[in-house]
Amino acid sequence: MSLHSELAEEGAIHIEIIKTTGDKILNQPLADIGGKGLFTKEIDEALLEGRIDIAVHSMKDVPTYFPDGMILPCNLPREDVRDVFISLTASSLAELPAGSVVGSASLRRQSQILYRYPSLKVVNFRGNVQTRLRKLNDGEVQATLLALAGLKRLNMTENVTAILSVEEMLPAIAQGAIGIACRSNDDKMANYLASLNHEETRLAVACERAFLETLDGSCRTPIAGYAYRNKDGDCLFRGLVASPDGTRVLETSRKGPFVLNDMISMGKDAGKELISRAGPGFFDW
Repeated sequence: MSLHSELAEEGAIHIEIIKTTGDKILNQPLADIGGKGLFTKEIDEALLEGRIDIAVHSMKDVPTYFPDGMILPCNLPREDVRDVFISLTASSLAELPAGSVVGSASLRRQSQILYRYPSLKVVNFRGNVQTRLRKLNDGEVQATLLALAGLKRLNMTENVTAILSVEEMLPAIAQGAIGIACRSNDDKMANYLASLNHEETRLAVACERAFLETLDGSCRTPIAGYAYRNKDGDCLFRGLVASPDGTRVLETSRKGPFVLNDMISMGKDAGKELISRAGPGFFDW
């Protein structure tokens, strides 16, 4: 609205709230419902049918392929990518007594927790932030991990016990990034979105998603990755795959120019390296 005065007029913008499958089914692990596109499908259908003009997604929920007729030309400036530790009884994962129960629906978090702290127990834990905090307060679990980005957007950071470094807990692909899609033949919307795009975020997300796509990541395989611009202006990428029980964690990193094609190549190359190191059967959980 600040850039396009016609959008500031009354009634120029209508926000259509769409509940997706992932929002509605809260009692099952995501992998059991059907993995990809659970938080995007209904929104993308509305876009392609012309019921909405732009679709706003959390990039970590967006599958690596887009439906025909849809493009995603815009990423907003990235929020903090880190995860947080929340507990009423301990100040860090390391402080939790053996046998403590940590609630997390994320295989990425589960595998990294168990890799470092095999004496802990991780249980599936879904629902919105408020539900998860209530379960924590009720003593169902001793601790949980959440994305700092979501808590910041909800103004709920007062619940954070500690912020985990990316070295301690590598984030999900595209964590903290918001993407906005439109129809591929809608030049008017593409023009609006171009004025919102944050190019550094778009390139980092493209690098991470190239890694994910190479690994053909599903909700059943713990995958993590993070690309960022370092102080020298280069792209640094770290990627990880793990077994869900945390017994095997394979990591790699890449460094190169902060340029789209180079960064996509880095992500793909890192993915290929981990596939070859993992060996046959690693991804068949």
